[in-house]
Amino acid sequence: MSSDIKHLILVASGKGGVGKSTVAVNLALALRDQGHAVGLLDADIYGPSVPTLLGPSAKPASPDGKTIVPVQKHGLKLMSMGYLVDPDTAMIWRGPMLAGAVAQFVSDVDWGKLDYLIFDLPPGTGDIQLTLSQKFKVSGALLVTTPQAVAVADVVRAKAMFDRVRIPTLGLVENMSYFICDSCDKRHEIFATGGGERAAASLNIPFLGGIPLEPVVREAGDAGTPLSTRAPHSASARAFATLALELHERVQAQVQAQAQAAKPRGLPIVRS
Repeated sequence: MSSDIKHLILVASGKGGVGKSTVAVNLALALRDQGHAVGLLDADIYGPSVPTLLGPSAKPASPDGKTIVPVQKHGLKLMSMGYLVDPDTAMIWRGPMLAGAVAQFVSDVDWGKLDYLIFDLPPGTGDIQLTLSQKFKVSGALLVTTPQAVAVADVVRAKAMFDRVRIPTLGLVENMSYFICDSCDKRHEIFATGGGERAAASLNIPFLGGIPLEPVVREAGDAGTPLSTRAPHSASARAFATLALELHERVQAQVQAQAQAAKPRGLPIVRS
């Protein structure tokens, strides 16, 4: 990984369908809005979502035939297999090929200077996650779940995998946490309540908040426009802004702790 990239953050889940890509995209946009230089790498080779959520683009250029110039949209630097192949093409690859492609997306893309490179990982605990832990210095992982028990159980396994490969888990966010009815202004706990908080407590990791279930999030994603532009005052936009602040604080605390641990200790005093 280029030394010009300060922090590589993995957005992960143990299962599909929890809105991980939506969280990754809107987290990247929120960090951008807070003044950080941000890249977003879509590591889901089989089902790339970034071109849908942030809009299509011309195929990325490679002036020298080796280095790839990332797509630049909405103030982000982007890379996705969805920008390189026809959307109707099925990627029939084995695990090592997938992992190799994602590794190239890190090392062969001209990301320039970034504060954060956000990874939208595929669900599960497979080759891509293992390759990243072995080849690159990862600052940490953000786990995404929904409140119901089946999603929480899978996120526990994802945390166990990151522990084994020594990637710190920065926290857990609960997506689709609740729904607020437009006409009645009442909060509805569609997928149960408190699952994310209980999982974070049992795993001894920070709970970084809940993202509400709002139609405007789906509308922005379908249109390929940033939520922060389409509905900047929505509850979801505010929740993503809070998530970005919380994540940044966790990363900075980790940096300070590592710097403190690396400081040389004074020589012991020897008395005659």
